[in-house]
Amino acid sequence: MRNTALIDKALAAAVSGERIAGLVASAADEHGVVYESAFGRRNVSQPQRMTTDSVFRIASMTKAITATAAMQLTEQGKLSLDQPAREVLPFLAETKVLLGFDANGMPILRAPRGQITLRNLLTHTAGFVYDTWNEEMNRYAQLTDLPAARTGKLAALTAPLNFDPGERWEYGINIDIAGRMVEVASGLDLETYMQRHIFAPLGMTDTSFIQRPDWDNRLTTVHARQQDGSLEPIALPPGANPDREFFPGGGGLFSTASDYLRFLRALMNDGELDGNRILKPETVALMGQNHMGDLDVQPMRSQMPRLSNDVELFPGMKKKWGLSFLTNTEAGPAGRSAGSLAWAGLNNTYYWLDPVKKVAGVFMTQVLPFADPTVLDALDSFEKAVYDSIR
Repeated sequence: MRNTALIDKALAAAVSGERIAGLVASAADEHGVVYESAFGRRNVSQPQRMTTDSVFRIASMTKAITATAAMQLTEQGKLSLDQPAREVLPFLAETKVLLGFDANGMPILRAPRGQITLRNLLTHTAGFVYDTWNEEMNRYAQLTDLPAARTGKLAALTAPLNFDPGERWEYGINIDIAGRMVEVASGLDLETYMQRHIFAPLGMTDTSFIQRPDWDNRLTTVHARQQDGSLEPIALPPGANPDREFFPGGGGLFSTASDYLRFLRALMNDGELDGNRILKPETVALMGQNHMGDLDVQPMRSQMPRLSNDVELFPGMKKKWGLSFLTNTEAGPAGRSAGSLAWAGLNNTYYWLDPVKKVAGVFMTQVLPFADPTVLDALDSFEKAVYDSIR
């Protein structure tokens, strides 16, 4: 017997006192959706209530969908996990490793020792990093006016590596490059590809890189956490840059909790939902495995406190990376099994997929900086209540 009152109580507490402006949370087990509800408001300064069809900027939750697109093309033989990525994207032959800066403050670069592969990209072991969490790349980007990947400018993908391919793990623009590989290998831009081969088959009708006019009354507002803990609404530009040269597969999608849960349910059901298959069962199983060997996921130290706090999910636990998910090597404190798949988006949106207990959850807020302690506490409360309610 499911007791969703436990979940309602946890989420109502999360938004009390406007510590979180509003949220939408949903969960499913192998039989279907077990919970979906909205709490609070879309904008802390306006009266409109949050609704379950509210549209969120899901940022890096885009990555798992881009990886799914890449694995579809791998199934078709149009991409390969271990071929040199430069065979698909010739500009990668020019990619260098940033060693530091000389006495005049100029970058010191050298050729990489090894080839970048799609497997490297999907596991964040290629050497590409984000300036948000890497001091040297932050300095390099400012020095060279390197555009961010979210701009959709191809110049963003010419960033140097911070280490040799396969040497270690560091979060970066890897999935943007994997998404560009999908565009080149398929002959379609990423928006068109995803609509045809993922969103339409799964009935994800409110997911897109392009902000739609019919979302105007459902779009949530991003808030900045202030020093005193209060929330200040932020005015953001609309979706994908109209002057883009590619769609950034590392971030940039708009979606709803219910749409994203449909994606997770398809993965939980071995790549199929409601009779529509997006991946083979063996591909889904492969994506959840450890693809970084003896390497471990490392803490992320913020260089941009306005955008992100320091990040270490499951502190003290060894964590691995699949294609392309964080996987916990031990059972999580709130209920998820070892080997569960998870990740998040910069604006404090989160998901997990537990392939052992067959439970998936989506938790959507819109708060900066990332890894907001208040939101993480609420996420834990939600996860625990989900597992307690379906036992």
